Amino acid sequence: MGISANSVKTQDRKMTSLKQRIAYLTSEYPAISHTFIFREIQALRAMGLQVMTASIKRPAFLSKMTTEEKHETEETLYIKDLPIIEIILAHINILIKSPAKYLSMLSEAITLSRSGPRNVLKGLAYFAEAGILLNWMFRNAINHIHVHFANPAATVAMIASSYGNITYSMSVHGPDVFYNVDPLLLAEKAKKALFVRCISHYCQSQLMRLLPTAMWSKLDIVRCGIDPEIFTPSDKIADNIPEILCVGRLVPAKGQHILLQACGRLKDRGAKFHMTFIGEGEDRDSLEALTKKLGLSSNVIFTGALGQEAVRSHYDRANIFVLASFAEGLPVVLMEAMSKSIPSVSTRITGIPELIDNWKDGVLVSPSDVAGLTDALQTLLSDPELRKVLGKAARQKVMQQYSLKQNCELMANLFKKHLNI
Repeated sequence: MGISANSVKTQDRKMTSLKQRIAYLTSEYPAISHTFIFREIQALRAMGLQVMTASIKRPAFLSKMTTEEKHETEETLYIKDLPIIEIILAHINILIKSPAKYLSMLSEAITLSRSGPRNVLKGLAYFAEAGILLNWMFRNAINHIHVHFANPAATVAMIASSYGNITYSMSVHGPDVFYNVDPLLLAEKAKKALFVRCISHYCQSQLMRLLPTAMWSKLDIVRCGIDPEIFTPSDKIADNIPEILCVGRLVPAKGQHILLQACGRLKDRGAKFHMTFIGEGEDRDSLEALTKKLGLSSNVIFTGALGQEAVRSHYDRANIFVLASFAEGLPVVLMEAMSKSIPSVSTRITGIPELIDNWKDGVLVSPSDVAGLTDALQTLLSDPELRKVLGKAARQKVMQQYSLKQNCELMANLFKKHLNI
C-alpha cells in the first residue's frame, strides 16, 4: 500500500543516529525495468545512509517482483495515490508554514510550465505533486531529495526546492532527455540542482554542452553498478543449440526488429540458435508478427516482463547476450550479462563504448546494421572458445569499473560532501 498518515508516523519513529536523512524520488519505484535503483538504495542504506523513498506512481508488475521489492512499497510515498483531502491538507500545511514561500513556489511552477511543457495545467499538476512531496519531507525531517532521471519527477523536485527549505540532486542517464532539452527543462534542472550525477562520460559531455563552464564542477561521474557476487558465471550445460538472450522493454529504441532480422539471416545461413526476448512493451505485437514472417517461430520466444530472479535464471542458460539498441544511457543489463561472463553484443552508441571494448570484452556493431550484427552473432555462435575469452574479460571489466559497492561508495561520498553528513 502507498504511504498514509499512519505509515508516515511509522517512518517518523525509524530515526537513526545520522545527522540527516535523504530521500530518493523516481517516477515509479520499485520498477521492474529499473531494478538498479532499488539495489542502489539498498547499498546506500547498508553503508549507513538513511534513505527514504517517494514515487510519483505505484509500480506495475509488482506481482513479479521479489519479496524485498514488495516490502519496499510499504514504506514508499506514492504521490498520485493520496486522496484529495490529504493533498489539500499537505498544501495547507506548507501554506501556513510560509505563505510567501508557497506563493513563490506557485509562481515558479507557472513560469516553468510556460518555458518547458508549455502547458499551465500540467504545471499546476506538478505544483500539486510538489506540495505533497514537500509536506512529506517536512514531516520526516528531510531537506534533500535525489531524483533518478531528469524527467517530470525532477521537475516536481525542482518546483518543491523553490520553496526554499530543501535542495535536490539528480542522476542523469539519457539519452531521451538530451533529445528533449527544452520541454524537459534539462539545463534549468541542472543549474538549480545541488549536484548532478552523470552515469557516463557521454552523459557528462551532453550536460557540459548545456551549462556554462563555471558550473561543470557540479557534474560528477558515478557509474551504475551491479553486484558481481550475485551475478556470477554459471556452468553452461553442453548443448548443440546456443541460447541468445535479449533483456529490455519492447520499444523502438531497443532495436529488437533489427535483431530479429539478423536472426532471420542466421537461420538462412544454417546457424543453430534459440533466441529469448525478456520484456514487455508497445512493440510486442509487431515483433511477434515479424517472427512469424521470418519463419522464426521455432527459434524465438517472448516471455513478457519477468522479475529479477527469473531473469537471472535466463542469464544462467544464455551463451550470448544482445542489445541492438538505437538509444541507451548505459544499460545495466549489459553489466549483468558481462558479470555472468556472457559475451555481449551491442551497438556503438552513447556510453556503451565506455563499457565494451570491441572484440576484447564484448562486441560492438553500428546501430541498424543488420549485416554487421548478423556477422558478429555468427562469429560468436561458431566459436565457443572466443565466447569464453570475451566472457572472462567482460567479468573483469565489470568487477573493476561497474561494481555496485564501489560505485555506491562514490555516491555516498557525494551526499556526504554536498550535505555535510
